[in-house]
Amino acid sequence: MSSGPEAPDPLWYRKAIFYELSVKSFFDSNADGVGDFPGLTEKLEYLVDLGVDCLWLLPFYRSPLKDDGYDIEDYYNVHPDYGSLEDFKTFLAGAHRRGLKVIADLILNHVSDQCPWFQEARVNPKSPKRDWFVWSDTDRKYSGTRVIFLDTERSNWTWDPVAGQYFWHRFYSHQPDLNYDNPAVREEVKNVVRFWLKLGLDGFRCDAVPYLFEREGTSCENLPETHAFLKELRAMVDQEFPGRVLLAEANQWPSDVKAYFGQEDEFQMAFNFPLMPRIFMALRKEDRAAVVDIIQQTLPIPK
Repeated sequence: MSSGPEAPDPLWYRKAIFYELSVKSFFDSNADGVGDFPGLTEKLEYLVDLGVDCLWLLPFYRSPLKDDGYDIEDYYNVHPDYGSLEDFKTFLAGAHRRGLKVIADLILNHVSDQCPWFQEARVNPKSPKRDWFVWSDTDRKYSGTRVIFLDTERSNWTWDPVAGQYFWHRFYSHQPDLNYDNPAVREEVKNVVRFWLKLGLDGFRCDAVPYLFEREGTSCENLPETHAFLKELRAMVDQEFPGRVLLAEANQWPSDVKAYFGQEDEFQMAFNFPLMPRIFMALRKEDRAAVVDIIQQTLPIPK
């Protein structure tokens, strides 16, 4: 007697081959010079033939594209150059029929300055959206925080003449950071996650997760409040969408990255970022020492 279909493996991601791709540069279905979801759907058999298990999509949301889509204007829509929400649904259904899983980038830390949330916040100091962002009358708060993009940004604060205040941004000055101290922000982020997981997405690569909260006298990275929210997010996903996966993009030293696994209650996976530049360094110098050093610093994967 047959025991029925095999139950899904909740640890599928541990042995999966992930294939990163940008929708806009993969396959163009309508000859407008930009890849799109119909084009990606056409090439699903090709991806299956490659032997991959999961597709990781770079940002495809509506965006001004000042930072290749990592500046999101609308979290609930597909960029029109790449097709429609219906085109996304068709692609996802086609991927699942072929046994492929799909995860997508989700930018948690910041939005585009063209996002309606920020536009409402800057023009109306009494709007509830005002507190969705981090404002200050001075650019000297959180002075112990490094500037990540030193080649383009001189400060983590930018003056907004419309708002009459400075707003906080860990990345580009057109990407205001969300204020995670506001419960409404945390709930909206969870609603975004719910929206795409309800459509069938298999998980997210969560962008820039170390920078969600700010506290005076700290580096504003890897704070306890950040880990507390990530546990909250993981608990929601596990309860409402069991079997989905969260991948941490935490560009930190291995000793700090390990904390993003939590006690199996934050991320299931995390990148080993410091290894990447050391691979290139080793090739350029024809010396493996840098790779060996960072591997020796990498802690065992939590079981």
